[in-house]
Amino acid sequence: MALFDDPFDAGRRLSRRGCACGGHESQAAHEAAQGIAQGTAHAPPPSDEARVARVVEGAVMRALFPRDATRRAFLTAVGAGTALAAVREALPLGFAGEALAQAGAPEKRTLKVGFIPITCATPIIMAAPMGFYARQGLEVDVVKTAGWAVVRDKTLNREYDAAHMLAPMPLALTLGLGAAPIPFAVPAIENINGQAICLALKHKDRRDPRDWKGFKLAIPFDYSNHNYLLRYYLAEHGIDPDADVQLRAVPPPEMVANLRADNIDGFLAPDNIVQRAVYDGVGFIHLLSKEIWDGHPCCAFSIAQDVVREMPNATAALLRAIMEATAHVAKPENRKAVAEAIAPANYLNQPVTVVEQVLTGTFADGLGRVRRDPDRIGFDPFPWESFAVWTLTQMKRWGQIKGDIDYEAVARQVYRATNAEALMKQVGLTPPRATTKTFVVMGRTFDPAQAKAYAESFKIRRAG
Repeated sequence: MALFDDPFDAGRRLSRRGCACGGHESQAAHEAAQGIAQGTAHAPPPSDEARVARVVEGAVMRALFPRDATRRAFLTAVGAGTALAAVREALPLGFAGEALAQAGAPEKRTLKVGFIPITCATPIIMAAPMGFYARQGLEVDVVKTAGWAVVRDKTLNREYDAAHMLAPMPLALTLGLGAAPIPFAVPAIENINGQAICLALKHKDRRDPRDWKGFKLAIPFDYSNHNYLLRYYLAEHGIDPDADVQLRAVPPPEMVANLRADNIDGFLAPDNIVQRAVYDGVGFIHLLSKEIWDGHPCCAFSIAQDVVREMPNATAALLRAIMEATAHVAKPENRKAVAEAIAPANYLNQPVTVVEQVLTGTFADGLGRVRRDPDRIGFDPFPWESFAVWTLTQMKRWGQIKGDIDYEAVARQVYRATNAEALMKQVGLTPPRATTKTFVVMGRTFDPAQAKAYAESFKIRRAG
């Protein structure tokens, strides 16, 4: 079976009664009908690949038409063959049938990967100088990019083969939020934690968020966990993020200058931006993002699903290199050397001290204290589906998603946990056994199985 499997979970479909296309009472009945229709009732049994394809097709049909009666009415109206042909044309079934074999020469050896100059991009950056890309037979140009909208546009225009993106961006692209839907995949998370709320020094005596009405606060992008975590934090303190404060999208490299110029009162941003504000004496660390949700995703490695279909071997090689780089930078003993490697102008363009304070977790907070938190930023590549589900609940909560949404199906389509499992094993890492988990956000447990109720439970939210 190919490395990238069915985005709608073929295994779960097998546990249900029915056939691959959803139009018969059993798979045996389906195969018999197929044989009779084609005049090959006594043909040899289908290959494993053919069975996988049928399972995938059935899973997608069931995802599109969850109710048996609706699905069967559709199949009766257009015919099973026509329906499945349409599904194959419209949806990324290539993930199951062709993509990312473990071996095979890369279809394209010279690749471009865009990144934003923040510590979250460390695995993507370090895979180049550490030789991890070269080890996979690739020559990768990691391209520093000014902002998230530019990363998005260059990836969509195929100027970049893949990109460092904010973890929610591939979900937004797949759902077509603000543009035509383009299916993207997240086969690896770049970092967990690694953000903080920074305020201007003039506010060091205004630490209670209930006193922040009228503040102008920056976030990197509308579709970012920076946005959702800041909104969550404000709302939990009774501040409506759309009515009581101004939230502005500002590219991370411009945030410190805006704070210095008094254009904003603070921001929730990647840690090297926060630490630079402290280093320059213009801001202080109010709260690490891990104090809101310990273990939250920040950034991801993302690639368009049609690119995976076109170059499965190259994509697999690229991901294996990033997995190896992630394992390297995750080790505390490597952090100081990594800081020195990524600090120069061609990567982060930050003083080594700033980057080292972020990566080692021993840092000045801007209030005269030195704090020690080795988990300030972590590097764990596993793209938990429940990460995506939580993000989708916040998109729904704040009105970015209109109407109903199948949280589980979208999460599974975009966050490729089962594929990450295979990739991690290939490079000697040990993936978790499950693809979802519960976690705690500001003292409240999030259960991904109760996503709809969770999204509707908040007192402060927008109509969606």
